[in-house]
Amino acid sequence: MTNENDTPKEANQLILKEVQNLPTLQNKQKYKHFSVGSDPLNSVDTSKYFYFIMSGKVKIYEIDFNSSKEQVLYLLSRGDMFDVVSLLDKQLQNEYLSEVLEDVELIEVPLADVQKMILEDETFRSYFYTYLAQKLRSVEELAVSLSFYDVLQRIVQLFTRYTHQDRDKKADLRVIDTLKHDDIASMVGSVRKVVNRSLQTLKKDGIIELSRKKIQIKDFQKLLDKLSV
Repeated sequence: MTNENDTPKEANQLILKEVQNLPTLQNKQKYKHFSVGSDPLNSVDTSKYFYFIMSGKVKIYEIDFNSSKEQVLYLLSRGDMFDVVSLLDKQLQNEYLSEVLEDVELIEVPLADVQKMILEDETFRSYFYTYLAQKLRSVEELAVSLSFYDVLQRIVQLFTRYTHQDRDKKADLRVIDTLKHDDIASMVGSVRKVVNRSLQTLKKDGIIELSRKKIQIKDFQKLLDKLSV
């Protein structure tokens, strides 16, 4: 059972356990694996099935083929699910593109069974609508960020959103900490060169540490202070 003290990702872990353990779904679940670089949306049918991510990372994006500019809409990881739009409007699957960034394991469940769960399972229904609100809010924040803020501020907002701070005030950048700079650029509507410049600024200010394959938060309070600049 989820509660108001659960973080979004903690709630995601709980709902995955519930989905796995529901007797009505155990004989209908199928596990699917997708390797780095593959396009899962090109291999699954979201007009008939719903998917829960067990592990890995996958980006959902659109691309302007005239300019080759890519914009990441969602970065999905353990506990996320898709396609919420197809589940709700009962239309054909959308035209989004996808790419696996870390090997992904999915649970495939018939769409009709998930729709039934929303109607009959109070716990799942509560979680689902909370999850839906989170995703709508993230798209809204993306639109505002792209419209009103420069690239440095967008990166600061992105890092703040994905940073978890424990009881000892230790800050841990999650999910996006191992992304390539190209993918970070796609998340903030920019290009690698500009993002690299912004990351170096944050490093120079003592806010982050950069290594070849990882970004770490060095001073979370300074990162938060950047939000009000």
